[in-house]
Amino acid sequence: MDYKPQPLDTKHVKLPKEILELQEKLAENIHEIWAYQRIQQGWTYGPERNDQKRKHPNIVPYNQLTEEDKDYDRNTAMETLKTIIMLGYSVQKK
Repeated sequence: MDYKPQPLDTKHVKLPKEILELQEKLAENIHEIWAYQRIQQGWTYGPERNDQKRKHPNIVPYNQLTEEDKDYDRNTAMETLKTIIMLGYSVQKK
């Protein structure tokens, strides 16, 4: 298979300040969804990742993740928001 991912180029998308405030809340929820799904699949916390035993060090609350791991979720949140804006949708706080 010669798969070449081609995500939308969102580099030029500028998010309004009020949308930027969502980043951390979305990142935390992204982590919560990921952890919930893993737990549902039988994974538990382990100090090192072990796919055979279904152990993962990131099955912890968001505030206990390293900044590097939080940045992964933050990037996913930002790219999702940028994609929404790029596709012509808007996000507004009520």
